[in-house]
Amino acid sequence: MSQNPDTDSQKAGQPDADEGTPVSVKIRERLAAARKRFNANDNISEFIEPGELELLLDEVEEKMQTVLDSMVIDTVGDHNTNNTARRVAKMYINEVFRGRYVAPPAITEFPNAEHLNELMIVGPITVRSACSHHFCPVIGKIWIGVLPNEHTNVIGLSKYARLVDWVMGRPQIQEEAVVQLADLIMEKTQPDGLAVVMEASHFCMSWRGVREMDSKMINSVMRGVFLTNPTLRREFLSLIPGRN
Repeated sequence: MSQNPDTDSQKAGQPDADEGTPVSVKIRERLAAARKRFNANDNISEFIEPGELELLLDEVEEKMQTVLDSMVIDTVGDHNTNNTARRVAKMYINEVFRGRYVAPPAITEFPNAEHLNELMIVGPITVRSACSHHFCPVIGKIWIGVLPNEHTNVIGLSKYARLVDWVMGRPQIQEEAVVQLADLIMEKTQPDGLAVVMEASHFCMSWRGVREMDSKMINSVMRGVFLTNPTLRREFLSLIPGRN
């Protein structure tokens, strides 16, 4: 007698118990089983199985179509909105919120063979993100200062941009985003000091609400010797173009 009733039911042509369950529900169940949170600015790629991202895209398209219907937008007779649900789903899953659904970029780390120990600044790196309150764009720049030591892992300059894109490619609050990025770079490079400065325009202020067009937010995170050495901190800030 067979000891695997699930296999037997499938052989008999009976449907799988998971069949018809939305892929988003399956992903949520895995997250709950692992006791992992899934906040807007979290990466959940570890809990997405091969092929499920495409299914999630289809699900988001279906739900987005109901939003458009509820907003009384004609997506059948209006050629401009005929495929908007699909376009919006692709934008969220494959582009602007991609940092939630894909694994971190491959970052090759090299030993500090030359024992570099001088201040290095990378930037400005373009930030393209979205506010997690209204899903309005957050567009700006980031500057990264690193003070390496002989044990620091060295990564290529382009890799900083890839890390920024991965972290910022999620619904974010700027204050939290900069901390996330600093934690990631510290983990990857282990420097004596790290400084991150971000300046961005928030469309939730300029496009809606108070509609203030010229306002920007600037914040920073300092780690290691950047916290304890005010001379080094001033040097970093003075070398950021347009920020001194």
